[in-house]
Amino acid sequence: MIPLEEIEQKIYLIRGHKVMLDSDLAKLYGVQTKVLLQAIKRNATRFPADFMYQLSQPETVNLRSQIVTSSWGGRRYLPYAFTEQGVAMLSSVLNFDVTGIGSQMVY
Repeated sequence: MIPLEEIEQKIYLIRGHKVMLDSDLAKLYGVQTKVLLQAIKRNATRFPADFMYQLSQPETVNLRSQIVTSSWGGRRYLPYAFTEQGVAMLSSVLNFDVTGIGSQMVY
């Protein structure tokens, strides 16, 4: 089980939605970000715009400035943000149990 505090620290408010980033979810699931993104590409129809979206360049710059201990160096693409429904769908695609992850996004 993942500690609640660890999950809460990885939830951001972007475009008026509570979301988690692809790299944070990959770490929580114990997979590489590229593995997570490959699974999404194979199941693209299961991720509509209200489940997942790619951040714009200004959103990414703004988010990086808010995160003091950023380790985003070397990314070749803009990060993806996942809503609660997207986190649940991601767990289905990756065959993981998200008990304690997606449920923490709703307060």
